[in-house]
Amino acid sequence: MPPKIAFLGCVVLQRRGVAFLAALLFSVSPANVFMAAAYSESMFAFLAFSAMWQLEKGQSWLGGLLFSLASGVRANGLINAGFVLYARSKCFALQLQVGSGSLRKLPPLWKQLLSMTSSAVLMCAGIFLPFALFQYYAYVRFCGPGTGLEQTVPGPLLQLALDKGYRLAARNGVKPPWCSWRFPVVYSYIQDAYWNVGFLRYFELRQTPNFLLALPVTLLGSWAAWTYLIANPRHCLTLGLERRKSEEEGKPRAGFCCPAVFVYVVHATVSLAVGFFCMHVQVLTRFLGSCSPILYWFSAHLLQEYEPLLWNKSLGSCRKGTSENPLVRLLMNFRLITPLSKCILGFFLSYWMLGLILHCNFLPWT
Repeated sequence: MPPKIAFLGCVVLQRRGVAFLAALLFSVSPANVFMAAAYSESMFAFLAFSAMWQLEKGQSWLGGLLFSLASGVRANGLINAGFVLYARSKCFALQLQVGSGSLRKLPPLWKQLLSMTSSAVLMCAGIFLPFALFQYYAYVRFCGPGTGLEQTVPGPLLQLALDKGYRLAARNGVKPPWCSWRFPVVYSYIQDAYWNVGFLRYFELRQTPNFLLALPVTLLGSWAAWTYLIANPRHCLTLGLERRKSEEEGKPRAGFCCPAVFVYVVHATVSLAVGFFCMHVQVLTRFLGSCSPILYWFSAHLLQEYEPLLWNKSLGSCRKGTSENPLVRLLMNFRLITPLSKCILGFFLSYWMLGLILHCNFLPWT
């Protein structure tokens, strides 16, 4: 997994040192217990980051296929369709701006628009397909004629569910209420009826510990979005669709605040807002840690920019006969590093360790 996020970071950030440090931070991810186990987060992160990497290399159809597989693993993979739509829109916008000042003959505008739209629609349809197929299967399974739990689930197991207070999907031939919806989506019904997921539903006084548990990743995600917005106000206002002079000169900026990071910041910010206001907030750490590289890129950016101990040697160097690990260097000199570095490393390592201890012993965790 770390090689995937390292390759993606090298392509997007154009700074091997920061990409290397971000990959090391991913190895001690705060959501490590879910990344290292047979959870959906680990497979989803592998597919999503691989798809982003292929999309950055220009392999749009392969990237779309991987995004489609990712949406089959976790439903939040549907939002990854935004990467495809943005890539197509940006390509079309840049073609228009280049074509307006170019003498070379380009296809008619309607042909360019049709090509862009058709390919985007096909790839987005592929991303939504696994989710749609699962909803169709659930509808046939629970809402079709002659369906019922009594036919497939043994009686003792049904009685155990009743004794435990579980809510059964259907009993005595009565179909679940979502079957009569105009758009029967079982996912929305389960989120609402079983998990009590919805806008501001989790904002209760008794949930304060869970909000405190999600506070570090919330602060990091918000800080990352604010840092990028302040560094690139015009780029953000134009949605990154305006051709920059630096790009025309062949010298694009590098690092976390470079133009290529824009779509990843938007994706992470939207995911953060949805997770904070509409989900069980304690899952926000693994939710963001598995769907977006921003958590690792921004943390690596802060360490590289504000930690003097990392200024002397270039990160990611591969001199013959040497093995340089900047993360180990920081940990070996923990007392000498800045308070900001201590906070970042403390967050990563403490959540990494607590997750292993608590979750593996069936105790509450993110």
